[in-house]
Amino acid sequence: MEANRHTRPHSHHHSHGTARSRISRLRHQFAHLVTPHSHEAKDKVDTAMATSREGMRTLWLSLAVLGVTTVVQAVIVSLSGSVALLGDTIHNAGDALTAIPLGIAFVLGRRVANRRYTYGYGRAEDLAGVVIVGTIAVSAVLAAYTAVDRLLNPRDVTHLWAVAGAALAGFAGNEWVARYRIRTGRRIGSAALVADGLHARTDGFTSLAVLLGAGGASLGWQAADPIVGLLITIAILFVLRDAAREVYRRLMDSVDPGLVELAETALRSVPGVRGVGQVRMRWIGHSLRAEADIVVDPHLTVVAAHKMAVASEHALIHAVPRLTAATVHTDHTPLHDGDPHAALAHHNS
Repeated sequence: MEANRHTRPHSHHHSHGTARSRISRLRHQFAHLVTPHSHEAKDKVDTAMATSREGMRTLWLSLAVLGVTTVVQAVIVSLSGSVALLGDTIHNAGDALTAIPLGIAFVLGRRVANRRYTYGYGRAEDLAGVVIVGTIAVSAVLAAYTAVDRLLNPRDVTHLWAVAGAALAGFAGNEWVARYRIRTGRRIGSAALVADGLHARTDGFTSLAVLLGAGGASLGWQAADPIVGLLITIAILFVLRDAAREVYRRLMDSVDPGLVELAETALRSVPGVRGVGQVRMRWIGHSLRAEADIVVDPHLTVVAAHKMAVASEHALIHAVPRLTAATVHTDHTPLHDGDPHAALAHHNS
């Protein structure tokens, strides 16, 4: 529609359009000065490495917290003989170990693209996300098995106060790790790290089950622990659904439709762009890449069209968060632009 208004301009519209173009160009130049951006491959790799370092720092800190939590719980297990706490300890140890596939993925993501892996190694994070989803599923199965076993074979638990303290420590450690991983994962755009944070939250729920079970046992109700364990298993399944959906969408190149609208708006604001065609985006690890089609004046030289494509790339990268690269294809309106709908019809063809 924007292209149609510019196919047959008169002088009044032209003067206003020129003024708007100058204002838009000045605004873009000022934004570029304040937040300078380079299109050099080295700078894009540096950005990816910076986010990878942030992810690695998150993994190391969460691994340390969960490691301490696991050691404390293991000591209490040896004193109390609590099978529920033993299961929780195993879950926490497994959650700590999920840092291994994610760490490998972040390290691989730093490697530069080559002739075989032309988009780089960012997809390793998606593979790590699949491993994490599988780990959550195994945790749900173990939690359900432990709960059913405790229903069929009740056991007495000693040192209930220590078990309760270990359960609180497990919940606090897992919840801190969960929030830290999810916050960092969303900030750097890592679906795998978000899924790993959700996994830590499931282990926190398991720790609460141990706490409630210990409270029920102190009141003489042995079935409290396994019943709460079954309820927590259901909660874990809901978290599993959310994590699986997150990873599935990333594997299927799903993006937030709002980002596409943001990209289209940015392209339409570039002076000289008469229309916007298809805009495609995909995640490569925790970085976005885009492909876009724009419609320009048919009388532009190749050099001028190239400059407009570069300006469009600048506008996209400044407007869309986590976007590190964009390929812009220039199309032109028909030379016989007497028909106001000719440009759109030509572009759609």
